[in-house]
Amino acid sequence: MALVHSKDTRPELLVRRLVFATGYRYRLHAKDLPGRPDLVFRSRRKVIFVHGCFWHRHNACALARMPKSRPEFWGPKLEGNKQRDARNLVRLRQQGWQALTIWECQLSDTNRLQSKIRRFLDA
Repeated sequence: MALVHSKDTRPELLVRRLVFATGYRYRLHAKDLPGRPDLVFRSRRKVIFVHGCFWHRHNACALARMPKSRPEFWGPKLEGNKQRDARNLVRLRQQGWQALTIWECQLSDTNRLQSKIRRFLDA
């Protein structure tokens, strides 16, 4: 798992390009915020997380399938990731931040994704 990166992943880079092309500016991976959000818009008090469906257990998604080997290891690990994400979202809301989660499987329709991001940031 050392080869699995948490920053600058292909899905994250795609979202960053879309957001930048839309005209929004952001900061990356704020260490002072719960969960170290991928994109941070401080003036708007909004953050965007870009989650991989497998690692963060996207509900009802084909990409979030459980591995057949070593389920006793993967089950608790992946469920722990999901619980940690939920705790981080609660802590962000308590601090007055709004969060948007973009899933890896949503990246195929860039027009829809861009309008979703625009609605979130302009609200």
